[in-house]
Amino acid sequence: MRRWFGNDLNWIVAGLAAAALVAGLSILVGVPFLIAVIIGGLGFAGLVFVLPPRQLFEGLDEKTLGKGQLAQLRDLLATAEAPRQQLAMAAQTIEDPEVRLRARHLAEISGDIIGRVEANPASATAVRRFLTYYLPRAAEIADGYRLLEHKRNPDTRRLTEINTVLIKLEDAFAHYADGLVDAALGTLDADLKLLQATLKQDLGR
Repeated sequence: MRRWFGNDLNWIVAGLAAAALVAGLSILVGVPFLIAVIIGGLGFAGLVFVLPPRQLFEGLDEKTLGKGQLAQLRDLLATAEAPRQQLAMAAQTIEDPEVRLRARHLAEISGDIIGRVEANPASATAVRRFLTYYLPRAAEIADGYRLLEHKRNPDTRRLTEINTVLIKLEDAFAHYADGLVDAALGTLDADLKLLQATLKQDLGR
């Protein structure tokens, strides 16, 4: 569940608009392509700063949580997004394919958890330790692996040790993510039993 933070969405919208502008000027209007690209670039830069960034918990009524609590949750998720991005960047440059895939998986799981918390603010308590401790530490460790790997004479023992910790962190990340899913399911089992009993009663008539 990928979520957009900061100006991420601005860059996408501005990029699409600039591409459309370049195409329109060069194909429909007949403006030389180089000039159209320059104009498109200027339009892109302007839109990035003009478009308002998407806010965390956008559209959520402050009365639901309270202004102070909502501000704390926004700060919590915004702070957690930094190590998530650090994990994703480390995954792009780690050379070992197994460790690279693991770092990428950790970034994906953390993005999913952040998205689920934004969708259900009440779930923040269940993953606060994940967001404030496990996620930042995982990002530091993955980045450390990347740095060690790029040494001229890397310490294979330390690399193996870090990989072992990343494997355990992958299990911990999955545990927190599954916990949020289980909480979201809520009374599913009870609802299923009630539905089955009702169907049996109605169909038995």
